Amino acid sequence: MGKKTISNTDRIDEGATARRRPLKAAWQSLRGPLADTPAAKNALAAGIVALLRAIKATNPVAAGSDDPIAAIRPFEPVIVALWHGQHLIAPAYLPRELHFTALFSKSRDAELNALVAERLGFGIVRGSGGREGHDTDKGGARALIQLKRLLDQGGNVAMIADIPHGTPRDAGLGIVTLARISGRPILPVALATSRRKVLDRSWDKTAINLPFGRAGIAIGEAIHIPTDADDTAMERARRDVTAGLNRVTARAYGLVGAAA
Repeated sequence: MGKKTISNTDRIDEGATARRRPLKAAWQSLRGPLADTPAAKNALAAGIVALLRAIKATNPVAAGSDDPIAAIRPFEPVIVALWHGQHLIAPAYLPRELHFTALFSKSRDAELNALVAERLGFGIVRGSGGREGHDTDKGGARALIQLKRLLDQGGNVAMIADIPHGTPRDAGLGIVTLARISGRPILPVALATSRRKVLDRSWDKTAINLPFGRAGIAIGEAIHIPTDADDTAMERARRDVTAGLNRVTARAYGLVGAAA
């Protein structure tokens, strides 16, 4: 085979791509060393926690928002569902007294998020909860069993409903499987701030919340999945979770005068 020739056009295209994605390039260069350096990871997590607390302190809750304690207490133990891209601020706004445990994947990127949530009072379970019967090498089945045990013991669970790098804002079967095997309801929850930076090139349109605005909190109706649900009922429940989360997301953004 002939040797591939790299043209000036190719070099220009690569340079333009790098300039368009400076945050991604910077993170990719940092995440390897961070993953191998506990001191650096902990320092970065502490800085993010301080920032999230500052964001919460400078974003008063908008009128019409739901009170998490009043909305969640009647359904405990409960599974709180969140979307990717809107979940970064959740550990700062969900009260410690509700005693949440959150599921985080075993990826490098999720490790920092898990450290931050832990510092904000969340329990942590590492694994993949996206697809029933899949990703067993990532600890998916074990993670769901751990979360079921926590629910059986009276603890609450927070879980991101859509599958990493899948279709954004489309719930996977993992969260409805947990609801079926535990017999506990799912509550759709969304949080938004009026000031934020949306990473348009991220797969989930991640929202970076900013200080000095307002926060909207929306909590939807409980979704119950029968313990004997068949495949048809599970698919219907998955769609119900998707619709419920999209409704509360639109309401949370509406509370702060923005579009979801």
